[in-house]
Amino acid sequence: MAGLKRKLKFLVTLTMVNLLIFILVFHGGGGQDKGHKKVLVPSTRFWSKLAPSQSYWNRQQQRLDLQHNPILASSNSNNTSHDYVRPVPDWLNDTGLNPDRCQPDYRVTTHVKDYNSLPPRFKDFLLYMRCRSYPLVVDQPDICRNTRRGKPFLLLAVKSLAPHFDRRQAIRQSWGQAGVLANRTVVTVFLLGNTTAVDHHPDLSEMLRYENDHKHDILQWDFRDSFFNLTVKEVLFQDWMTTRCPGAQFIFKGDDDVFVNTLRILKFLKGLSGPRVRDLFVGDVITNAGPNRDKKVKYFIPESLFVGKYPPYAGGGGYLYSGHLAGWLHRVSQHVPLYPIDDVYTGMCLRKLGLGPEKHKGFKTFDIEEKYRRNPCVYKGLMLVHRRTPQEMIQIWAWLNDPNLTCQ
Repeated sequence: MAGLKRKLKFLVTLTMVNLLIFILVFHGGGGQDKGHKKVLVPSTRFWSKLAPSQSYWNRQQQRLDLQHNPILASSNSNNTSHDYVRPVPDWLNDTGLNPDRCQPDYRVTTHVKDYNSLPPRFKDFLLYMRCRSYPLVVDQPDICRNTRRGKPFLLLAVKSLAPHFDRRQAIRQSWGQAGVLANRTVVTVFLLGNTTAVDHHPDLSEMLRYENDHKHDILQWDFRDSFFNLTVKEVLFQDWMTTRCPGAQFIFKGDDDVFVNTLRILKFLKGLSGPRVRDLFVGDVITNAGPNRDKKVKYFIPESLFVGKYPPYAGGGGYLYSGHLAGWLHRVSQHVPLYPIDDVYTGMCLRKLGLGPEKHKGFKTFDIEEKYRRNPCVYKGLMLVHRRTPQEMIQIWAWLNDPNLTCQ
């Protein structure tokens, strides 16, 4: 009898506990339902319809962004049902496009509203804007392997023109000396295109061949070497580097009319560590800039080509970055249309990576005050100064290497 009472008491207790749980759950759920009787629907669409830009470069960037959008690519490739496939905008379809990207794209004559009134340099750039591959006619396939200490620590890549022999030679005799400097391996290459009769250049091919036979540091591609094609030179160098010199730890890239304190750069790099080494990109950074609309200056960009602000970028006179970042810049550049100003283009590629250049006070791409230009000690703390003649390069290098130079 006592056992039956215990069982009955247990069943009653269990029933009360379950009833209490039921009441609590039901009351909580009911409270939620009471507060949200309706499903809230957003008043506007989350995804707005993308309208093509009226400016040609911006429209090409929109096109690439859509083509390489992983969400859109996934929805179009993984879903077979017509209801789930996103329709491609008409303006995204490249109908009538020549598959050879290095053939002139005559569609720009109608896609750029003021094409016929643009200066010839714009017409040439727009016609060949899609081309990123040109024959390499002078190569140095082993320049980064034939070093006494293995892979180069610093690769100096200098933009030059065929007629600028005196500048190249002054760089070789001063800040661009290849070999071992400050116990680090340095490699120097000069980046050239083809100076053609169209731009009224004399034929210097024999002189250039003689120079390369003796110096073995020239890279030349068969493209028109003009101001607007400096971006082409940039992407071609990136291709070359990933193939011929992928092990370079750091790269300096600049013009052939700057003086570079290579010793100061090597000292700066020696003090870096951790993430700073991996993502390094330093120079004389320009911010809050935009396209110049003055037709009289060489940096003029019409609204029909580009609208908007430029991302932060390092002045093209020279900047320093890591070999690790160089590989990422090479890959991301495929997703950014060529732009006629090369340093701005590099800034665009950095922004695409979610990065930005770091300003360093040692880069003086707009020169220093005239009263300091003959002071050797001023150059000792700088990394770069723009512009200097070949004679001035040799003079400043001699100052910096004078054992008797003492600076306060």
